[in-house]
Amino acid sequence: MDSNKIFSGKTAWITGASSGIGEALVHAFHEKGASLIISSNHAAGLERVKKACKNRSSDIFLAPFDLSDTAGIDSLVENNLKKTGRIDYLLNIGGVSQRASVTETPLWLDRKIFEINYFGTIALTKSVLPWMIRQKSGHIAATSSISGRFGFPLRSAYSASKQALHGFFETLYLENKANNIRTSVIIPGRVRTNISLHALDPEGKEHGRMDEGQAKGITPEKAAEIIVKGILRNKREILVGGSELIVLYVRRYWPWLFFRIGDKIKST
Repeated sequence: MDSNKIFSGKTAWITGASSGIGEALVHAFHEKGASLIISSNHAAGLERVKKACKNRSSDIFLAPFDLSDTAGIDSLVENNLKKTGRIDYLLNIGGVSQRASVTETPLWLDRKIFEINYFGTIALTKSVLPWMIRQKSGHIAATSSISGRFGFPLRSAYSASKQALHGFFETLYLENKANNIRTSVIIPGRVRTNISLHALDPEGKEHGRMDEGQAKGITPEKAAEIIVKGILRNKREILVGGSELIVLYVRRYWPWLFFRIGDKIKST
């Protein structure tokens, strides 16, 4: 097999596929031979991404849906499996961030962020999982964050929703190792996407500003390259970013130092 077509004969389902890391992963998997199901809540964006994949675009199927409303998820999965026959990789990339303190975040907004980041992700995962078990293979990835490993100012619900994913996907792996199901949790640091622009403020409206640190992050294409390598190596956790990732080790081995540093973090 051509090493550049490592995913030939495989199907990958990617959420958050109309922009950022999700869009970059669509191109990465497509270039390596995969058939694709691509999802987001932005149908026109998905059309644009598909058109950009000029070769074998007939192997790309659009499945737009909103992670905050997964009532019809089982039908969506079944209909797309009729087109592809199987799903080998499920990459849960879609999600939403936050820019609001604990005291100014209403409970309905906490619930909304969890509905998208946690419940939306596990709803699609739970619907796809039985099919992977039947085919005795599959790899499911979910996107966390470095703030999915610790608290961070103005990210209370975001951080909590991402931390919840770690517990769910570690459990899923332990329960399904015998079924040849693998899982990876993707932990991005600073990546130059629009996530801060679309982050939710205390009123649930878009933040509308690019974070200074994020603007200096790695490109989505570089992030996709790291993620693909991590998946091929069956890594349980895939760290994506630059020098900012060192804070993960600081938090693990020197928690007292982490909190001293945390006191000085700008709340932006």
